[in-house]
Amino acid sequence: MRSPRDRKAPHVSSGKPTIKQQRAAERERKLAEFRKQEARRKRNRKIAIASAIVGGVVVVALLVVSFVLIPQPASYTAGGSGAEIEGVETFENTSAHVTEAVDYAQTPPAGGEHNPAWLNCAVYTEPVPNENAVHSLEHGALWVTYDPSLSSSDLDELKSKLPSTYVILSPFDGLPSPIVLSGWNVQLQVDEADDPRIAQFFEEYWKSDLVPEPGALCTGGVDAPGKA
Repeated sequence: MRSPRDRKAPHVSSGKPTIKQQRAAERERKLAEFRKQEARRKRNRKIAIASAIVGGVVVVALLVVSFVLIPQPASYTAGGSGAEIEGVETFENTSAHVTEAVDYAQTPPAGGEHNPAWLNCAVYTEPVPNENAVHSLEHGALWVTYDPSLSSSDLDELKSKLPSTYVILSPFDGLPSPIVLSGWNVQLQVDEADDPRIAQFFEEYWKSDLVPEPGALCTGGVDAPGKA
C-alpha cells in the first residue's frame, strides 16, 4: 500500500491564460478594433455625403439667386424686318474718315463723317467723342444717349433694355429729349425709360445690315473716359 508521501499531488493552475487563449483574445481584440474603425469610416462617409449634398444645394441656390437678382442683358435679333416705329426719323448722312472735329447735322449725331478709330461699345458715365461713336454706328452699333439729369432709377430702367454688345450708353449735354437712341441714319427721341419703343428700336436697328460696314467689330477700338 502506497503511503501518502508516494501519491502524486493534483495539478494546480497558475492562473495565466494558455497560448491558445491568448491568441483567441488577440483575435477578439483585433476584430473589435476593426469593427470600431469600420463604424467610424461609415460614419465619416455619411457625414461627407451629407455635407456634399448640403454644399450642392447651397451652390444651386446661389446660382438661382444670382440669376434672378443679377440683371441679364436684353436679347434682340440682329437686323430688321422693315417695321415702322412711331417717331423714328431717318437721314441721309454719308460716310468718310476724317481726323478733325465734325459739325454734325443731328444732335446727337446719327451718321456722317467720323474718326478712323471706332469707340469700343460699352456703358460710359461721361460724354464720349462724337466722331468715334459715329464710327461705331457705321458698324451696326446703337448709341443710347441720355440727359445727365436723368434719375438713377430711370437710368437703371434704361440699362435693363440694353443688349450685351453693339451698344454704347453715355450721357449727352443738350439733348432734344431726355433719351435719344441713334443708329446709322436713324434716330428716336423718347421721354421715358419705360417707353416700349426703345425695345422696338433695338429689335429693328441693332446690328443692322443696312449700315456702311455691317458686321464690323465693336471692340478693339478706343475707350473714352468713364467706361464702366
